Amino acid sequence: MRRTLTILSAILAITLVWAHEPWRAPAEADNMVNPVAGDAKATAKGQRLYDGYCWTCHGARGKGDGPAADKLQAHPSDLGSQTVQKQTDGAIFWKLSNGRGEMVAYKQSLSDNQRWAIVNHIRTLKE
Repeated sequence: MRRTLTILSAILAITLVWAHEPWRAPAEADNMVNPVAGDAKATAKGQRLYDGYCWTCHGARGKGDGPAADKLQAHPSDLGSQTVQKQTDGAIFWKLSNGRGEMVAYKQSLSDNQRWAIVNHIRTLKE
């Protein structure tokens, strides 16, 4: 039991430190091309998916103010901020796919096209 608590404490400490460091996708993610960029139907689909999966943490307008945001160790990103918007579509797609800490990895639960559609919607959230 003591060993389990020690391991869990170490994991929590590492997660807290990691969650406060800037989150960067690997460089190769920047080379990924969004196959549905500029597609209005995909963007509308992305909004529906966002409303189903993302808003509880990121908020209805992507400001990081969803109802679950205050319960998280790391505050959700403002998706309309320059910090997010200056990232490539590929970097955002990679983050949606792989997650980090409390941010869920959607690679297994959403298809590539669904994740690209969410990227399109995130582009509509510019400040």
